[in-house]
Amino acid sequence: MLITLGNPPSDAEIDAWHAVVSAAHVRDLPAAVPEPSRSETAGRLSVQPWNGREAHLAAVAEDGSYEGVASLLLWTEPPNLHAAYLHKLVVDPGVRRGGVGARLWAGIRELLLAEGRTSVSTRLELGGAGEAFVDSLGFVKMLPLTRYVQRVEQARESTPPLSLPEGLRFAHWTGVAPAALAGSLATVHNALVDAPSGDLAARPPQWDARSVRAAARLVGQRGGVLVTVAALDTAGAVVAYTEAVLHTSDDTRAAQGDTSVLPAHRGRGVGRAVKRHLLDVLRDEHPGVREISTSVADGNGAMLAVNEALGYRRERPAGLFEMKL
Repeated sequence: MLITLGNPPSDAEIDAWHAVVSAAHVRDLPAAVPEPSRSETAGRLSVQPWNGREAHLAAVAEDGSYEGVASLLLWTEPPNLHAAYLHKLVVDPGVRRGGVGARLWAGIRELLLAEGRTSVSTRLELGGAGEAFVDSLGFVKMLPLTRYVQRVEQARESTPPLSLPEGLRFAHWTGVAPAALAGSLATVHNALVDAPSGDLAARPPQWDARSVRAAARLVGQRGGVLVTVAALDTAGAVVAYTEAVLHTSDDTRAAQGDTSVLPAHRGRGVGRAVKRHLLDVLRDEHPGVREISTSVADGNGAMLAVNEALGYRRERPAGLFEMKL
């Protein structure tokens, strides 16, 4: 039986969902990758995105436990009213190859068609059961990625602090950007449009002050912490930034968010400098963070070079896949 979780879900629904994702994590990912906490799962299931709505489906066994779960993000803002993102489709390892994944996908596909969506994308690990499953459904790999990990203290010790070019200065904040910086931060967000995207049907959003603040607020509403380091010019405008997300306040592995530099300031070491400065900010304000993970498109040579200089090591391959409906 398939069910749609309540909005918000009950504690019992969160517990049953978390049991599936935890079991799958242990089976499918390297031991070094920290398991998601229950509070992270609860935040994800309980708080809707700022730019869409998520449907959470579960395949329920006769005893009431969940055999598999799926989350679908339906964007509700231009330019992606035609598209959706399959955030998760996970089957408990103990019942795999029994048709649970197919039932979940049937429910997701029915929802996509009912909503009039013409494409759906997803990100997953390469070489495992997940890739074989989406291949069987007709998904196409659009963008190969690699996941990398940086050890914070090792990177700090091997790379001295880096200065910004004359006329620029560092700034950092936790959570929502100060109102005075939100507009210029949005401009730098929009500069990511030229990063490799694999020609996906879903397009990067058009950021403004409202949306950058809403996206940051969502991290906190889900129980996480967003740390941003920026380079400001003499007028006090953001010209570059990098982000790290702690899914819970006691995370030991942070997730690297976007890093972006305005075109006029590229080629001057600004991106590398803000990423190096982030290490010092985390050391001072979140000393429990030992690692930072990130995903980089295999064709993004500029960011790969920056990350290599800062001590990132390859962890595992991944990819962005898409299906046209």
